[in-house]
Amino acid sequence: MAGMRCVVLGATGYIGGRLVPDLIRAGHRVRVMARTPAKVAEAPWLDHVEVVRGDVTVADDVRAALAGQECVFYLIHSLTRRDFARIDQHAARTVATAARSAGARRIVYLGGIIPERTPLSRHLASRADVGAILRGSGVPTAELRAAVIIGSGSASFEILRYLSERLPAIVAPRWVHNRIQPIAVRDVLYYLERAAWLPADVNRAFDIGGPDVLTYLTMMQKYAAVAGLPRRLVLPVPALTPWLSAQWVNAITPVPRALAIPLIESLVHEVVCHDNDIATYIPEPEGGATHYEQAVELALARIRNADVPTRWSDADIAGVPSNPLPSDPDWSGGSLYEDVRERHTDASPSVLWSVIESIGGQNGWYSFPLAWSLRGWIDRVTGGVGLRRGRKHPHHLHPGEALDWWRVEHIDRPRLLRLRAEMRVPGLAWLELGVEPRADGGACYRQRAIFQPHGMAGHLYWKAITPFHDIVFGGMVRNIIGTAEHATADDEPSADAGET
Repeated sequence: MAGMRCVVLGATGYIGGRLVPDLIRAGHRVRVMARTPAKVAEAPWLDHVEVVRGDVTVADDVRAALAGQECVFYLIHSLTRRDFARIDQHAARTVATAARSAGARRIVYLGGIIPERTPLSRHLASRADVGAILRGSGVPTAELRAAVIIGSGSASFEILRYLSERLPAIVAPRWVHNRIQPIAVRDVLYYLERAAWLPADVNRAFDIGGPDVLTYLTMMQKYAAVAGLPRRLVLPVPALTPWLSAQWVNAITPVPRALAIPLIESLVHEVVCHDNDIATYIPEPEGGATHYEQAVELALARIRNADVPTRWSDADIAGVPSNPLPSDPDWSGGSLYEDVRERHTDASPSVLWSVIESIGGQNGWYSFPLAWSLRGWIDRVTGGVGLRRGRKHPHHLHPGEALDWWRVEHIDRPRLLRLRAEMRVPGLAWLELGVEPRADGGACYRQRAIFQPHGMAGHLYWKAITPFHDIVFGGMVRNIIGTAEHATADDEPSADAGET
């Protein structure tokens, strides 16, 4: 069966980044639309797809991306925005109109299981609205509805994982006794790819789920068993509302409050498949759907092997810039503060770069750990992302990935790493770490912090933290250089190397 011409909207997200290689392997010709194409610049599948720049809320961008495409995979949501429901509806209408105009044969959308006869959370209501808009587009639409997705790097799995691992006792509000039908991410991808081939008269929603129906409490207990953790005590807290639970999740897990609140609010519902009609058109995966414990084992294996292809944090955080650095030559206007430091070193450029690219996560930030931890805690308390997002791989970075409270905006390996701040500050901030080789084999290390203030609060913020720059930024320079010089010395052969 010849492949289709497919466009993936949301290819830089958790599901989209995993679906693209599956579509390629299945023989489809794939186009991806990305608001920031640099985020897929190092994707292993880049040479096998067409990349177009665009935003799903801009009609001209969407029309250009969908032109000539037969199947549209819609994997978009805006949960980190306060007005996510309005944005998602606008994006869905824009895509629906463009798909009809382009003569697309099929739309495939991943939504959430919708409980019956009960008021919906904002998250599930928005998912239902988007599904209805796409099904009413005039283009046959397959809306696949899933509950909790179990896979390395998914937001739902990270919440489950950290709540189970970091707490000696399971805090058990009433909603943890609600039934859930989780599904492995591999099975979600299986159904998404095959939904492209559904008959032309199929325009409806399908519930998809794994073979197990469990309470959230049982899911945590089974996770602990698979992970080899001691059996968790259960601490009933009936007064802990979903909103308060989300604050607790924000404090314990890497998932920020803006994302945790809509996800936790949805757990007040029982999300169990209402039917298995999907089996009429798509058979179960070979060997059957993945059981919950096996899905957890597969996710943990990927985490242990640092083989997590996509994470929830790959998605951009609302309100942060994706435009050029304001100190670039083509930028003008407004105030700009900089802290620039340079230091020459006998460390080799390659070793110095390896130290730079390994920064953050478990490797730390080479300066005053207590201050970084305190700033991260403040960011979390105020609703930011904090330092807990970590990094995918201990030594390699890719454009667009999250790095603690930063986003990797640009890499010119092995010369420049540019990070864009996603912490809560009254302005926009960047951090650049650079290497310039010297003729004698050494290197010049250059570090630049850039801050564009918003209003008087931004100016006061920069002036308030300026006295600490020598401790924080100066300490980074000294410790990065010291680490590189120590590693370079360790790599040098001893004086009697080769002698017998």
